[in-house]
Amino acid sequence: MNRLTVFASMLVLFAAPVFGAGNKPQTVIIPENVQVGSTQLAAGTYKLAFTGTGSDVQVILTQAGKTVLTFAAKAVEQKNNPGVDLITNAGVTTLEAINLDKVSLQLEGAPHPGQ
Repeated sequence: MNRLTVFASMLVLFAAPVFGAGNKPQTVIIPENVQVGSTQLAAGTYKLAFTGTGSDVQVILTQAGKTVLTFAAKAVEQKNNPGVDLITNAGVTTLEAINLDKVSLQLEGAPHPGQ
């Protein structure tokens, strides 16, 4: 029984990073109004949190303690200059990616450099 307890404890420790445990909310600045999927997101400062890894990530943007937007993204581990990638086409500015220090959260369905 003791081995089972040790195994379960180790499993939890190793699985925690996979599910975003310890993912502290970070601040992201959206410099202008942008389109995210079918939602128009106003320019402003947001708290960002995400769960998941790889192509199965849920991003949550909050402002004043309220969830403003939740969307799917793909997490790509890479060293970045924090900020956002925007693309403007036919007068519509779309959010393409949110770059954090060590990960880029690329929005699903948005074309990304190198694709």
